[in-house]
Amino acid sequence: MVRVFNVSLPGRTVVLAMSDIFAITSALLGAAFVCGRAGVVSPSLGTGLVQIAMITLIWMPCIYYYDLYETSVLSSISEGMKRLLQVTGTACLALGFLYLVFPRLGMPHTLLLMWVFLAGLTLGVVRWVFSVVSHSGSLSQRVILFGSGPLAHQLYEQIRIRPELGLRVVGSVGISGGTFGIPNLGEVEDLAEVVQREGAKHVVLTMADRRGVMPIDALFALKAGGVRILDGVNLYEEITGKLHLETLRPSTLLFSRGFRGSFIGSLLGRAYEFTLASIMLVLLSPIIALMALAIRLDSPGPVFFRQKRVGKNSKVFVLYKLRSMYWDETDRSGTVPAGAQDRRITRVGYWLRRFRLDELPQLYNIAKGDMAFIGPRPFTCEMEADLSEKIAFYRQRWAVRPGATGWAQVHGGYCVTLQDNIEKLSHDLYYIKNKSFGLDCLVLLKTFKILLLGKER
Repeated sequence: MVRVFNVSLPGRTVVLAMSDIFAITSALLGAAFVCGRAGVVSPSLGTGLVQIAMITLIWMPCIYYYDLYETSVLSSISEGMKRLLQVTGTACLALGFLYLVFPRLGMPHTLLLMWVFLAGLTLGVVRWVFSVVSHSGSLSQRVILFGSGPLAHQLYEQIRIRPELGLRVVGSVGISGGTFGIPNLGEVEDLAEVVQREGAKHVVLTMADRRGVMPIDALFALKAGGVRILDGVNLYEEITGKLHLETLRPSTLLFSRGFRGSFIGSLLGRAYEFTLASIMLVLLSPIIALMALAIRLDSPGPVFFRQKRVGKNSKVFVLYKLRSMYWDETDRSGTVPAGAQDRRITRVGYWLRRFRLDELPQLYNIAKGDMAFIGPRPFTCEMEADLSEKIAFYRQRWAVRPGATGWAQVHGGYCVTLQDNIEKLSHDLYYIKNKSFGLDCLVLLKTFKILLLGKER
């Protein structure tokens, strides 16, 4: 795994992204050679570096926004190729618009068409090779789980559905092995023999209680022999981007770097958020006014929706949104979260919620200091009180200011059931535990992706 933006990414995925950049650049140079255009540039620029950089900065976001680095797409070569065609079309439209606005950056049509053809072909070959390598068992590192239980089962499933990790679980060793469909390869005392027999490169500790169970000498001997000994809880966090709540210990949060903040850092962050939120509120006020008019014409009731929510250190504040539901229904059941096809949502409200435009008034909450741009989503006082009683570690969400967007929001949709909230908390605690400027940038990148594509929540 490679650490990027304070998030662990599969090494193969990082290599794939670098290969994509190389493929795009090589296709441009190859097209220039085929067409006899040695410079790959417009004469006025005198260098191909500008066009290479410009083209890469257009293609790579398109590849990212069409989910070509997501597990579901990487696992299907047919889906990957279909998305690649969409990327090619979108990149061509973007380049066409750019060349129309800035003619000096343009290139001859024959060169452009040849480059698009070669780029699509090269990227397709790269994706095909990546798929073959990822699904090849002989090219995957063999993993043995030491222990059983929910963590072992969930790790087994996560590794199985993520071929880009380059890992393959061959079985488990330890207490109650063989459960959840994981082959039992032996008992505790057989660990060293099993690792050697199976040619395993990784041993992952997944037992819930390790006291008096772990064969310390055998594990140290394996480590000295080149076998990686991994903690299952940490591996699960790296793979999924969330914490495993069933095995979460207080020490995991107490000793993390995320649950702390310096006075200077907090002061600078607050000044930055106040300034940016205020500027955005002024610039977007005409759009908010137009949406307010649409809401007024669509259904009776106030334009803004106000509701008390729980913020940092359990402080209660009033959250502002553009009303997206019928007022009579909202007035009676505003504490009930809206589902994906909730009948309380108005016609205008549907589009506001799909593109998150109903959240714009929260810029006022951010400027006021009740909220941050990024953080856990705030809920009503009744919901927070109920969930804090039912879910362990739930109160730790209140360690930071709630956010208009957040790590949990970009990884999930509606939060209706108790299980939904448990899943949401596992992402929220991951964010708080790993909070950093880089992680915030990644959340914003994913948020813009959702806003641009208008994905339903």
